[in-house]
Amino acid sequence: MFAICNLTLVPVRKEASDRSEMVTQLLFGDIIEILDKQKSWYKIKMLADDYTGWIDQKQVALITDEEKANYDSQSSFISNDILQIAILNNSEMSTIVMGSTLPFYSNKKLSFGGNNYSFDGNTVLVSTKRPDNITLQAQLYLNSPYLWGGRSPFGIDCSGLTQMVYKICGYKLRRDAIQQAEQGETISFLEETIPGDLAFFDNEEGKIIHVGIITHGSNIIHASGKVRMDKLDHQGIYNAETKKYSHKLRLIKRLI
Repeated sequence: MFAICNLTLVPVRKEASDRSEMVTQLLFGDIIEILDKQKSWYKIKMLADDYTGWIDQKQVALITDEEKANYDSQSSFISNDILQIAILNNSEMSTIVMGSTLPFYSNKKLSFGGNNYSFDGNTVLVSTKRPDNITLQAQLYLNSPYLWGGRSPFGIDCSGLTQMVYKICGYKLRRDAIQQAEQGETISFLEETIPGDLAFFDNEEGKIIHVGIITHGSNIIHASGKVRMDKLDHQGIYNAETKKYSHKLRLIKRLI
């Protein structure tokens, strides 16, 4: 059984409870597979990255097998405005954040689950790879507040930032930093990096806990307190405000 997220941002929780930790978020247009049900909660798997968790069943809409098949067979579009409005059934407004998928989108309209939406915002085609836009896209998230499990300009974590920026630019990343570190080609030296490469950082136990996007001039955009730009060298991320290194460099990967 499949469903689609028809709300702006839906928390995906570790356990079937509103008090449970949020591990990620569904954005408008995300397709999920329902794995289990517990009272008013669905255990779900996100089809984009295979991430699992629990959601309130009232916050998604079930779709038919035919709609799922049609979704898989067509080109998808993504909203590329920080915030935009879709008009539901010519009457209600539904907010759409940057990086949201627009399923069944054509001629500024989309339709699923018996509802029709009109959308007049900026869009990009999911399958269009835009490697030169990665750093520019990342800058649109600057000063977004850090939020564990967040995936939007209104709250985002480090791997959510990299995943969403890469999604908008036509590339698939897994959800967590430690998972993303398994993707791509390892770059041995900082001098060999190009803008858009990902830098990963570990803790004292050697576990990867942080990721950021390398930009021009030995800078890195990452989410730490907020989405910010700092200096990167062989040791790690140097925070000019605190005059200290905040993260220790572990490895660099190229996925573009």
